[in-house]
Amino acid sequence: MDQPELSTILEAILFGAGRSMTVGEIAFAAQEDEGLVEGALSNLRATLSRRRSGALQVSEVSGRWIMEVKPSLSDRMPGGVRPDIPQRLMPAAALIAYHQPMSQSTLVGMLGQRAYDHVRELSAMGLISRRRDGLTRRLMTTRRFAEYFGAPDVESTKVRAWFRKQASDAGMTGAELAASLSGGQATIMEYGPSGGEE
Repeated sequence: MDQPELSTILEAILFGAGRSMTVGEIAFAAQEDEGLVEGALSNLRATLSRRRSGALQVSEVSGRWIMEVKPSLSDRMPGGVRPDIPQRLMPAAALIAYHQPMSQSTLVGMLGQRAYDHVRELSAMGLISRRRDGLTRRLMTTRRFAEYFGAPDVESTKVRAWFRKQASDAGMTGAELAASLSGGQATIMEYGPSGGEE
């Protein structure tokens, strides 16, 4: 029987893991050299992106690789099947929704350096857009974000208004809401006198 290609083995490992993995973890599972695995992961990502009718993609965020459903298909998945947003990303997601359009530098001022990784992960999940704006990036929620959180409208200014109302109804500022979503594990700096950036 022919030995399967390394990229095929890695596809099976990532699919079976159901979580993100470092190159080291994947190499250990495949019993292969990390350099070979890194090249094969890039090949696998390219192969999957060329499959027009495929449902899956391979993404790399902050040095971790994951196999996931393409963002364009997320709205067709039942709620119980959709992957949850990791709790550590919730404060960044809440702050972006509350203050959008928000500069990435402002988010970093509120959350610290971890904000850069969180923005990359939220963007890879299709929940936010990040567009170059001078020396920083302008962050806004996407249609997928609105659908995931059950906002009544997908347009970013309407999502912002809806998110602010949720916070107001709970008697919280944007920073307090974001801190509550972190499970008490994050200190978040308040932003602006009115809590928003127009």
